[in-house]
Amino acid sequence: MLVNPPAARAVRRGHSALIVGVIGAVIGFAGSWVPSYWGDEAASVMSATRTWPSLAAMLGNIDGVHGLYYALLHMWVSAFGPSEVATRALSAIAVGFMVAGTVVLVRELAGTRMAVLAGILCAVLPRTTYMAAEARSYALGAAVAVWVTVLLVRLLRASNARRWWFAYAAAIAVGMYVFLYLGLLLVVHGLFVAVLHRRALKRWAPAAGVSLLLAAPIIVVGYLQRSQISFLEKRHYATAEHVFTSQWFGYPLLAIAAWLLIVVAMIWLIAALRQRRPDDAGLIALALLAAFWLSVPTAALLLSDATIARVYNVRYLSFCAPAAAILLALGVRAVSRLASPSRRGAVASLLVSAVLIGCAPAYLGQRSPWAKDGGSDWRAVADYVGANAAPDAAVVFDQSTKPSRDPRIALDLYPEAFAGLRDIALETPYGDRPHLWDRTSPNAEVAPRLIGSGDVWAIELTTSTAPPADVVLLEDLGYEIETSQLIHRTTVYHLVKE
Repeated sequence: MLVNPPAARAVRRGHSALIVGVIGAVIGFAGSWVPSYWGDEAASVMSATRTWPSLAAMLGNIDGVHGLYYALLHMWVSAFGPSEVATRALSAIAVGFMVAGTVVLVRELAGTRMAVLAGILCAVLPRTTYMAAEARSYALGAAVAVWVTVLLVRLLRASNARRWWFAYAAAIAVGMYVFLYLGLLLVVHGLFVAVLHRRALKRWAPAAGVSLLLAAPIIVVGYLQRSQISFLEKRHYATAEHVFTSQWFGYPLLAIAAWLLIVVAMIWLIAALRQRRPDDAGLIALALLAAFWLSVPTAALLLSDATIARVYNVRYLSFCAPAAAILLALGVRAVSRLASPSRRGAVASLLVSAVLIGCAPAYLGQRSPWAKDGGSDWRAVADYVGANAAPDAAVVFDQSTKPSRDPRIALDLYPEAFAGLRDIALETPYGDRPHLWDRTSPNAEVAPRLIGSGDVWAIELTTSTAPPADVVLLEDLGYEIETSQLIHRTTVYHLVKE
């Protein structure tokens, strides 16, 4: 049988992307189900479990920028259920596509060996493994970002691909519907084209304009619903610790080592730009692309924070994770080239092994029971109530905290654990209103409804050693604490009539 050598090589190259992508998905998925949901994920899951009309009504008021992801998750949950295993599996799969896309992108410019190295590093970055275990749109957005960049690189090499520029424009627009900040990729791509492919600007610029035109509806929605990120005005996320450590690397020791490799990669790039050796053309293009990709979106958000409004959050830049991995791979290559040819492989293996070991603590921490939002424990709370509460008992929830930490969300996420309990404060379930959360009455107003109840369960966020207001209220009504169980940051009180 005759085998076409170019075709055979293409298959082998394709296998490398597939294999590394699957490894990335498996790493991301493993243990992702261990932590309980937290507030942002609750918004995703509760939105996805609405009816289509209910979801449409909600998106008209809030979270319209997440509408495409919520719709996709709605279909996914309809098929596989709303558990942590199911919803986070979707993110892990998206991470697999992102890692595979990183391999393909690097291979286009620097060969298969560098591509596999960058893909492996991309798979284990703490930012990658975080978004793989998060029921939000970050992993999906990162996957779109890297594959759109692959398309751009291929278009810049093709001389007769004018019709594919519309596909590029549509893909960028779709990315913005997945996650609005992906629009910053246009700036990254524009700089890359202007620096290395100036003649292609006449094709790229119209495509960029078309993408913005196609994305105009979601841009308008984002502007009209900008109040949903107004909480950032009360936070100070734009710190050196977040930008240089939390954003990609999780903790200081790994961040120091990673940034050293990135600095080495930049030093190599400066030297390569001076020498301009033909053999380095692909690596130079890759390094410039990754440098723009890593720095420009971050700089744009930080500049906006300082001059217009606060928009920076480490999670919002997750789509730049492939760039961080590529620069790390370039740093590993640059350091290994300082060794003798016979030792370069060993040096590179040692450096990659050190990065892998350095990523392990962040990976394990992300998959511990209380990993989310400083210790979200809603599933454990639901399990405890489900195992101990008798039917027809009443249940009240702490109302003193912000909505995204409201213990009531445990009921909405794990309703089977609260089946048969009387939710006395509920006025309108979230699925029947065009807002994210349930509408409730103040506990103090509905307390008279407890008359005649044999026992009450109070689910309270633990903030001090003093009895919570709900427990004091119940005691004033003649109840006494029979048991109290601290789960992690939530205390479950069982009160009975004296």
